[in-house]
Amino acid sequence: MENLSRRSVLTLGAALGLVAVADTPKAWAWSSSGSIAGTDTVTDPWDVWDDDTDPLVASLLDAGQIPAVNTAFASWIRNGDALPAGLPPALTTYLRRVNTLPSWADQAKLDRAAQFNKRMSMYLFLLYGLGSGIMSTVIPREARNVYWSEGGADMKSRAAKTFTYGYDLSAPDAFKATGSFVVTSHKTRLTHAAVRHLLPQSAPWRGVTDHPIPISNGDILITFHSLGTYVHRKLLDWRRWGLRVSAAEEEAYLHMWQVALHLLGVRDEFIPNSWAAAEEQSRYALNPLLAPTPEGIDLADILLNLTSSVDLGVTRGFQREFARYVLTDRIGDWLRLPRDYISRGVIEAGWPTYVMFREGLSPLMPETFGLFDRFIRGLAMLFLNNGSSASHTPITIPVMNRPGT
Repeated sequence: MENLSRRSVLTLGAALGLVAVADTPKAWAWSSSGSIAGTDTVTDPWDVWDDDTDPLVASLLDAGQIPAVNTAFASWIRNGDALPAGLPPALTTYLRRVNTLPSWADQAKLDRAAQFNKRMSMYLFLLYGLGSGIMSTVIPREARNVYWSEGGADMKSRAAKTFTYGYDLSAPDAFKATGSFVVTSHKTRLTHAAVRHLLPQSAPWRGVTDHPIPISNGDILITFHSLGTYVHRKLLDWRRWGLRVSAAEEEAYLHMWQVALHLLGVRDEFIPNSWAAAEEQSRYALNPLLAPTPEGIDLADILLNLTSSVDLGVTRGFQREFARYVLTDRIGDWLRLPRDYISRGVIEAGWPTYVMFREGLSPLMPETFGLFDRFIRGLAMLFLNNGSSASHTPITIPVMNRPGT
């Protein structure tokens, strides 16, 4: 399947039923008039990286200073914490400049998003974990970048760090002094810069990539669309079963992601200013097209086995069928997820009634309520425990690629 023609592979939009036929690759034409910046230009995000961060991190790597930086960062967890002592002066200067929310951030909307995250937490953790998390393995560039980087050799540790990012973003005080998301974003941004410096030195990665430098603004946008845009779309779809999502909550949820993208170094001219603009952009920002890769198939198996190691109250077959259910069987086939048709029947009949009962639209508890509830709560606890324990999982800047490469 690795040799599938790019013209024959569905985009995410097609795979999720947004279009009837496969799209073909097309040049970037999304105008920044639909962005936070509000300008009217067309710039290809696949050729934009992070000019503020990349030279700094490259110099720290070349000077062998990253291990000391990681040690200093261990005590820097909360947004309100003072910057650690002992950092290289250039890094301290950089962090003092970027360690703030953008001028356009709206705290009222961020507070509303926090309440929305709390109310929707069960659904969000399901969609982030079995939806977006597994979807990432059929984004060719992302799968290859992850696999051939240092974290690809220890997916349990990498998954825990990914959970930390999602947990910190979903926390009620994510953007406040007592929260951790701003700090986590800075550490993630620095990590991206390190990967951009390190991966081009990897011969195996160079042998499979179609782009000379990883993690462009475009790559971060595709991750946003596989997370925020995908989850927003699924929640709206589930309104037919009684899920309540107000226009104000939609706006707040988008604003949370807008600020998150800014903190990761995405230019404001690429950050959509509405969900309509996000959907339009997703038709461009899902390039390269979704497709299976050997790296992605391996990563999906590892990730699903990690979740299987936690008692979710269901069989492995049920878990994999639920991944198919929220992502489509096309993606499930790409990832070679085994079929369990009995579980699929239970899911298709039981999930709508589970949602209706949880939302107070059905007075009768469905027979399968306990099954779904244990499953969703198990996933939520895996997410809330950062993949391993209730302690904070530190995000560290890598100093090498996948061991052995």
